[in-house]
Amino acid sequence: MVKLNINGKTQDVDVDPSTPLLWALRENAGLTGTKYGCGIAQCGACTVHIDGRAARSCSVPVSSAMGKQITTIEGLAVNGKLHPVQQVWLDKDVPQCGYCQSGMMMAVAALLKQKPKPTDADIDKAITNICRCGTYSRVREGIHAAAKA
Repeated sequence: MVKLNINGKTQDVDVDPSTPLLWALRENAGLTGTKYGCGIAQCGACTVHIDGRAARSCSVPVSSAMGKQITTIEGLAVNGKLHPVQQVWLDKDVPQCGYCQSGMMMAVAALLKQKPKPTDADIDKAITNICRCGTYSRVREGIHAAAKA
């Protein structure tokens, strides 16, 4: 049994400390917004925040997340108000199928926290998530719109 701070609440999670954080979140904490994509930290569908930084949860062992603040897509909204990235994603109809978008939004939220007005070069460097539907132009538009929100 390990204690994790997920979305501002401490939860006891019955997993081996070497278990990837992704599976502890989905299977043990019931937070299925974080998606499994590749399992090798390349696609970004599993992106969460650990102490405010974007991390690919499929490659982070639970033991590395203990004692840290973990935020999933379910915890991005505050007091029922959507995060600006979430609102823009709805307003601009950014996703197509949407499968990768929870990880994409988490990566974007982390970028905007570090660089509130990112350039296209900043976006290219920071947002390496893969979208099988190819909505990259809408993602870029959404990032710039969220930066203005």
